[in-house]
Formats: sequence, C-alpha cells, structure tokens
Amino acid sequence: MNKRIHIALVYNAMMPAEAENPEDRGSVSDLRRTMQLMARVLRKLGHKVTLVPLAQELLSFQRKLQRLKPDVVFNQYEDIVHGALYEMRLAALVRMMGFPMTGSPALALGLCRYKYMTASLLQGAGIAIPPDTFVLERMADAEGHRWHFPIIIQPAQEDAGIGLDRESVVHSKRALKDRLRHILAEFHQPALAQKFLKGREFNVGIVGGRRLRVMPLAEVDYSRLPAEVPPIMSYAAKWMENTVEYKNTRVVCPAEVDPELARRISMTALRAFRAVGGWGYGRVDIRLDETDVPRVLEVNCNPSLDEDVALARAAARAGISYPRLLQMILQSALEEQPFDASLPMW
Repeated sequence: MNKRIHIALVYNAMMPAEAENPEDRGSVSDLRRTMQLMARVLRKLGHKVTLVPLAQELLSFQRKLQRLKPDVVFNQYEDIVHGALYEMRLAALVRMMGFPMTGSPALALGLCRYKYMTASLLQGAGIAIPPDTFVLERMADAEGHRWHFPIIIQPAQEDAGIGLDRESVVHSKRALKDRLRHILAEFHQPALAQKFLKGREFNVGIVGGRRLRVMPLAEVDYSRLPAEVPPIMSYAAKWMENTVEYKNTRVVCPAEVDPELARRISMTALRAFRAVGGWGYGRVDIRLDETDVPRVLEVNCNPSLDEDVALARAAARAGISYPRLLQMILQSALEEQPFDASLPMW
C-alpha cells in the first residue's frame, strides 16, 4: 500500500471519575500520548490523519465520521468503565456505516470481553483451555463444583489485568468465596474461575488478515517475584511502575523455546485467534500445564500498540519496525474479510 489515504484515528476520550495515579501506565494521559505518537508515525508514512476522540456519544461520532468520510478507521477505542461494551458497539457502527476498520470485527471484540464465552468456544473447537473453567454469577455457584486448588478467579468481562491482584489465586473454598463476593460487589459482573496453571507463560503476537503471521514468542518471567506474590500478569504487573509486581516481572522476547514446543504454542495461538474471528492483529496468552500442553488463557483481539512493548516489541524482534507494523495493520483493514458482507445502513 503506497498511496496516501485518509485515516480516522479513533480513541476513548472519556475522563475517569477519579484522579489518576501518575505512575499508572494504563492511564488516559498515557493513552493520549500513544495516540499522538501513532498519528505522527502515520503522517510520516504519507497518510492524512484525523484524531477522532469519542466520549460515549455515538450519535455525534456517527455524524463526524459521515462528514470526514475517511478511507479507513484506525480503531484504538478501549473501554475504561467496568463491564462496558462500547468497544463492540463502536466496531459494529463503523462497519454499518461502510468504512474499513483496523483490527477485529464487533463479534470478535464482544466474544473476547466475555471470557467464559471465549473459553467455551475454544474448548468446543478442540483448543485446550485451563481445567475447571466455570462462570460464577452468584455466591451459591461456588458450592456447585468440586474444586481442585489452586484456582485463579477474576472478573469475567474485563481485560488489561483489571481485577487481577495478589488475592486472585486462591487455595481454599473460603478464599474462593471471599474473592467471588469481592468481584460481584466491586465489578458488578460474574467471575471466571479456572485451575491455576504453574507452567511457563507466553504471549503470542499475531499480525495479518487472510495470511496471519506469528511474531517471535515472548515469555513472561516471574522468577524474581517474592514468594508471597502469585506469578500472574496482574494489573500492578502490567501498569503500576512503583509496585513489586511491575519491578520484578519481565518479558523475554524472543523466548528460549524448543522448536517443537514453539510450533505447538504458535499453532494453538493461531487456532484460537481464528476461532474467535480475530483479524488484523492480536495477542494470545498461553500457559503450559504440567505435561507442557499449551492452554489458552485469553485472546486479545485489539491489543496495545504502544511502541517498544508487547506486540510492537515482538514485531521488532522479527525485523518489523513500528511504522511498518502500523502499515501492515492498515493493509489488513483494506483486505476483503471472508464472510463480511459490506452493507452500509446510513
């Protein structure tokens, strides 16, 4: 793709209700810096870029998009309200208006926010997930299963590590019920409970449309964590720079993995990404069980595109620069997706 195109770069401009911690790398201010960086990079590639902030008002957003008539919408919208589903609604609206869009379609984004739905779909497709995977919608649900501890329990409709902390891995039914009570009260949504796997953890970056490319595997190294901190990618480990979790969790990319194991991890990630209908770019988080079977923890269809971290870091290890990565994502957005009938409704 060499021609100049007009890109509408859409992001969430909603302000949080409470003051943000300046050491939180998942803050709105950090998001805006990333959007400005992306806009600069895309303009250097020769494209026209219009930043389109959205603060939940979809009607005014629709009118603005109609006026702009972009060649493609670069979708960087992420929900910041617990349990919100605007990511899915926005993607549906953009496609209903007939505009090409980067990343995954609405159905895939919705599935990935409903963790139990995704896990059930993957299991039905013959893709390994952690044992003892259950959705708990009320306190009585904790009594309906024979648990094999330790269990990891988290909000069933969040991402980015939200709701995961030092209390998320439980070793008794009492601790499980305490954590379930906290999730129901704090997040107002069901909880996802799964057998906690103690094996190695990998992040698998994927880029492409009809032809998907797996990026070099990244392994999460928890070996420096103190014994009292569970080895999980919690919110603190992901975003809070001043915490023990953040300071002592590192990602090694490329990971040192036996070629056959790397092949199995990559194939599992590709199957999972395709199963949920992912497109353009994504990340699949995988842990090994006690027999080294790769089991899918989560499918993230529109992961962070921050420079030098996560997907961009893995791409760089494959010789793909940050500008080229964005260009590849744009290219996949302009491909004709299979089974996607473009039927504008405006």
